[in-house]
Amino acid sequence: MPKTSARLLSLLSLLQARRDWPGALLAERLDVSPRTVRRDVDRLRELGYPIVAAKGPDGGYRLGAGTRLPPLLFDDEQAVALAVALRTAAATGAGIEEAAARALNTVRQVMPARLRHRIDAFQVTAVEQSGGRREPQADSGVLLALSAAVRACEELRFDYAPAGSPPRRVQPHHLVVRGGRWYLVAWDLDRDDWRVFRADRITPRTPTGPRFTPRELPGGSVAGFVTGRFRGAADGPGGSGGPGGSGGGSGSGSGDWPCRGEVILDLNAADVSRFARDGVVEELGPDRCRLVLGSWSWPALAATVGMFDAGIEVVGPPELTAAFRVLARRYASAADGADGV
Repeated sequence: MPKTSARLLSLLSLLQARRDWPGALLAERLDVSPRTVRRDVDRLRELGYPIVAAKGPDGGYRLGAGTRLPPLLFDDEQAVALAVALRTAAATGAGIEEAAARALNTVRQVMPARLRHRIDAFQVTAVEQSGGRREPQADSGVLLALSAAVRACEELRFDYAPAGSPPRRVQPHHLVVRGGRWYLVAWDLDRDDWRVFRADRITPRTPTGPRFTPRELPGGSVAGFVTGRFRGAADGPGGSGGPGGSGGGSGSGSGDWPCRGEVILDLNAADVSRFARDGVVEELGPDRCRLVLGSWSWPALAATVGMFDAGIEVVGPPELTAAFRVLARRYASAADGADGV
């Protein structure tokens, strides 16, 4: 029979591994009697572990939630996963970098040397965007409030920056992170449409509203829906060119570009393909190629094609041709110093 201290650690590890443990099964796994299991459970309770017992012939034990966080046990893989998650926390934009660094230092101190070497070899560097601009961070308290409203299916009221904007009333659907920035996907009750809001611009109001039955997100995939909303945006919802927290339609939600067109460019296919993103480039000659490209809107697609600085022949659809006409008038007005169209 293992020594008492080692047996207690084994018992604690088992209780953390699953929700409910029949007493007989614990005794079998530890190779002890049910009476010894009961005594060991009492010892763990004295150490501050809130272990709940279920009575009856099939009774068992469960590690409950306590008023304070007791010592926890992790196997090697769990410990490494925890440390990696803490080290990468700085890239989430959740405003928990300092707390994550303290937690990582605490975990590292109690790790055996073999694991510390693995963790120390894993380094993460947060890279700023061009121009030295860092993504705004969402307050961790705001993220917790949004997540709670999503889970409880409760209507949410909040103020949305910039200051002076009318309060928003939504049915929160998902809290997502993209590119180090957090967003709330929600049904806007006042605009009767889906919206994507930047979490760093949200100030929740209390209390939350009534419960609601979640709507089905267009396309059925939150990843596809959010991807579709971002395409063609300068910096995602809330930025120029994107659908924004205060604009944009419901979108297809399929994850594909809502606007896709075809043009022929007087450029080498190899040169175009380097900047065509997810577009399809077909070589038609030494300095001529076909480009099929998508964007969030037709003007945005026309502007993207124009950046290639080459002769353009529009194959279709007619909406893309119309967008070129609109941009041509705007550019002509700008060149003449007149107001834009």
